[in-house]
Amino acid sequence: MPRRYHVYVIELDPAVRQISRFREANPGMKALTPCFYVGSSWRSPDERFDQHKQGYKANRYAKKYGLKLRPDIFEQYNPIPSRGDALEIEEYLAERLRKQGFGVWQG
Repeated sequence: MPRRYHVYVIELDPAVRQISRFREANPGMKALTPCFYVGSSWRSPDERFDQHKQGYKANRYAKKYGLKLRPDIFEQYNPIPSRGDALEIEEYLAERLRKQGFGVWQG
């Protein structure tokens, strides 16, 4: 059976806004909007979220500030047939959220 890929979105604690590198990556971030980490993996979103929180191949923002998965944002895109497609959708999702004024870190 061919490997399937997934995109996922993790809601981040608002404290991530205090990190200057995060703010610089999101100049259009609106006040009081949620912040997100957007990633993709061949692992399920639940498994990947757990890995981030445990520090395995973790993004530092997802590990320290990750609160919960947001399937309402990503579920409709999964599963994805190829890694290339998953990366394209990851980029699309991150850009779409940024354009809406959310703070986003893309993995």
